[in-house]
Amino acid sequence: MRWFNTAGPIDTQDHYCIPPLDRLDLDCVLNLIHDEEYFILHAPRQTGKTSALKALQDRLNSGAEGDYRCLYVNIEDAQTARQDVGRAMRTILGRLATRARIVLEDNFLAEIRSEILRGYGADEALEEALVRWPSPTGVPWCC
Repeated sequence: MRWFNTAGPIDTQDHYCIPPLDRLDLDCVLNLIHDEEYFILHAPRQTGKTSALKALQDRLNSGAEGDYRCLYVNIEDAQTARQDVGRAMRTILGRLATRARIVLEDNFLAEIRSEILRGYGADEALEEALVRWPSPTGVPWCC
């Protein structure tokens, strides 16, 4: 049985909703992605930003738009570290590794994140992790 969700991201199987990608100018967003440009999704709280980004992740990973591997990763917990860059970076890499394992079935970051943190330190760890992270299909990372 479906219901109206008033807190957190929607699941289109469980919740009544407007299709999440209908909230975006999808053609514009896909053009930005294809052109390897950045974009910002900005809107008030509880308006479907996370749901739209997760739906975009699923669409890009489906192959419908070409060969992309895309992750939505919430790194909000890193804020709790405040001035502790090392702790924040461990949180960010941990969240990224977890989402890669769940969404992409990719364990690469989980296996190398400790080594990268030791070898490069917190200030350079994220860039090094992303540079090293192989794309099995040779296609660019997105999102």
